[in-house]
Amino acid sequence: MKSVSIVVPVYNEGENILHFTAAVKEVMEKQPYKWDLLFVDDGSRDNSLELLEDLQAKFSYVHVLALSRNCGHQIALTCGLDHAEGDAVISMDGDMQHPPELLPQLLAKWEEGYHVVQTIRKDTQGVSWLKKKSSALYYRLINALSSAHIRPGGSDFRLLDRQAVEALGKYREHDRFLRGMVTLLGYKVAEVPFVASPRFAGKSKYSLSKMAKLAVDGIVGFSVVPLRAAFVAGLLSAVLSFFLLLHVLYVYICDDVVSGWTTIMVCLSLFGGTQLIMLGIMGEYLGRIYTEVKNRPLYLLKNKEEDK
Repeated sequence: MKSVSIVVPVYNEGENILHFTAAVKEVMEKQPYKWDLLFVDDGSRDNSLELLEDLQAKFSYVHVLALSRNCGHQIALTCGLDHAEGDAVISMDGDMQHPPELLPQLLAKWEEGYHVVQTIRKDTQGVSWLKKKSSALYYRLINALSSAHIRPGGSDFRLLDRQAVEALGKYREHDRFLRGMVTLLGYKVAEVPFVASPRFAGKSKYSLSKMAKLAVDGIVGFSVVPLRAAFVAGLLSAVLSFFLLLHVLYVYICDDVVSGWTTIMVCLSLFGGTQLIMLGIMGEYLGRIYTEVKNRPLYLLKNKEEDK
């Protein structure tokens, strides 16, 4: 009998865990697979870990891994994928915005021979117009910069077969953007559209700063275009400075007046700002190189000796 592992990262989701587990159990018990739920507690500060450990003690299909600290959603997902043992591995969030009712559709596509079954979020109920537009703009930007096409509306609610899981496990960078990494695998992909419901309880743990970091990880991790853009900006600044120099010489020779402070301030602002932008872009890439060469483990576990 084929086996299915469902990986669920958890961070302060105590209000959702029991409802989510019951909903998944109701769906999966009707499927012809051996299955298990692998929760990864990402350093929760509420009672999430206690609830998960109680479920693990009561039900044989529940397994719990606890990270030693809060490492972030993408690292928690990676930890789950590293330890999942199913022939197919499904990753999803536990707040009910990834509906368990879609699990049979993902499994059906897998049975058709797809290595990756990706859900595509067509809409999210209760999300502001601004967030929807900014998300659409981000996907346009990253696809314009990156050679790896990131499907707009793609989420971390997906199925990977064993071959894809093992291939993804070879990617060990620290600043992770799994949606792009899965795209780079190049395996046969099926899509399943869905409309995300509002959270069952609680608030989203993805703050504006976390969303911004994920966006930067996606761009910097899959494109060197910003570095090339910095070079182009520097080249344009050099050309412009040449014409400004001609202007200053003209004023000095023909008008016999002292150049005003306006020209100086414009030059300082233009070139200083351009240099800072270029340094910032290069610093972003350099910082990631620094992180990688230290080769620290992606995560440490509280309740297991194996860390990766």
